[in-house]
Amino acid sequence: MSQAPKNVAPTTPYSSADASIRAELSEIDASLRVSSLFFITSAIFWLMAGTILALIAAIKLHEPSFAAGSELTTFGRIRSAHMNAMALGFGNNMIFAVCTWIMARLCRTPIRHGGLLLIAGSFWNLGLTVGIAGIIKGDITSVEWLEIPKYATPLLAISYVLIGVWGIMAFRFRKGEHVYVSQWYFLGALFWFPWLYIVAQVMIIWAPAQGVVQSVTNWWFAHNYLGLWLTPMALGTAYYLIPKVLGRPIYSYYLSVLGFWSLAIFYNWAGVHHLIGGPVPVWLLSAGIVASVMMVIPVIVVAINHHMTLIGSRLNWWKSPTLRFVVFGAVNYTLVSIIGSTMALRTVNMTTHFTHFTVGHAHHGVYAFFAMIMFGGVYYMMPRVLNREWPSASLIRVHFWMCALGILLMVFALQICGWIQGTQMNDAINYPDFLQIVKSTRPYMIIRSISGVMLMVGHLAFGLNFFWMLFSAGALRVQQEGPTLLISKKEGSKT
Repeated sequence: MSQAPKNVAPTTPYSSADASIRAELSEIDASLRVSSLFFITSAIFWLMAGTILALIAAIKLHEPSFAAGSELTTFGRIRSAHMNAMALGFGNNMIFAVCTWIMARLCRTPIRHGGLLLIAGSFWNLGLTVGIAGIIKGDITSVEWLEIPKYATPLLAISYVLIGVWGIMAFRFRKGEHVYVSQWYFLGALFWFPWLYIVAQVMIIWAPAQGVVQSVTNWWFAHNYLGLWLTPMALGTAYYLIPKVLGRPIYSYYLSVLGFWSLAIFYNWAGVHHLIGGPVPVWLLSAGIVASVMMVIPVIVVAINHHMTLIGSRLNWWKSPTLRFVVFGAVNYTLVSIIGSTMALRTVNMTTHFTHFTVGHAHHGVYAFFAMIMFGGVYYMMPRVLNREWPSASLIRVHFWMCALGILLMVFALQICGWIQGTQMNDAINYPDFLQIVKSTRPYMIIRSISGVMLMVGHLAFGLNFFWMLFSAGALRVQQEGPTLLISKKEGSKT
């Protein structure tokens, strides 16, 4: 690990930096323009497809007869297609766009062999399309988070290797010796994800292990997909954007070291708590519970680092589209992680297990934390990649408020519902009829569908603004009005 850097504030997005550095950054941005646009466009496609599938699945939970005329639209297939469209389609394409761009900028080196990156991305999306079509067709594996049929996974594995190797090679040929905090997280995730995916595929799909080992492997992968792939990519993005936009260094380099290594050590064990109550060795469950509780360390460290960096900004971050999304995501990282550590406790798990509480927790982490930070990354990088500003601040506001309120409404509804559901299932005397418990969840499922519509509106606003910008609508703003900020009408709001 490198030495702590000197406390010199980084260049702000619109300050007068050295001309040679600006030219270098422009060259890097230009080298990634085609691949970045491809990945973000792909992410938006999967975001829309995943949202539509999510709405269908959500409606089925309170209107079971909805779209019930075909086996293609049964709940099991639609939900699994939705999960993979959002996690592997939207999530990974956003990572490939935002994190490779940040990595290239931090390495200060233009992309090499950009055509290879584009080909790899095409194969990723082709493999995912084949896989999701297979799920809807009925070739589902029935293993949660690994539902994609085995004939599609080789395409995903090969394309990821090509993309991951590019990120590692960019780091290998970087200019300068210093390694930034964001790079630690990105590099860690680039190594962790293939290990997770290959081991899970081999031990569950291709050469299935016997008995309970499959369940342990399943939740080792599923939990670590969020914790050792999505989480480090989102945290690395936040660690880059918060100090960059504010024009100040991160609060503590040494806290960053502690946060990174404690995440790497503890999270790997935490997924086993999903099997509490199952036929799993008690020592393994206890290790998972302890690791889950110990995750409080990296969470608090990251929260301190982000919060202390923001102090003194006088709420200027609220005017930045980038930081509005990133700070929302960072705050929810703290909340969802503390809730997750609490859910690992046996006494709490007795109530939350097998309920909608767990579903709400998953949405909280993947969307309120990861997705919102990735949106912030796109809002920062696109003006630099395209050399023009976002055309509509109003659409950014719609995107933020619909998605922020929508996901919070969904999480609250699911977790309140889940707690009530778990309490009732633990009280067989007063609630002997399981159907009665299911019916009691219906009002909350309706709220879930309403929140899904809100998210859809936000996603449409994001997609519209992106394609509006892509087709040159924002060209004059960078010349005449400066950056697109979210400011009040009294301050001269841009719409």
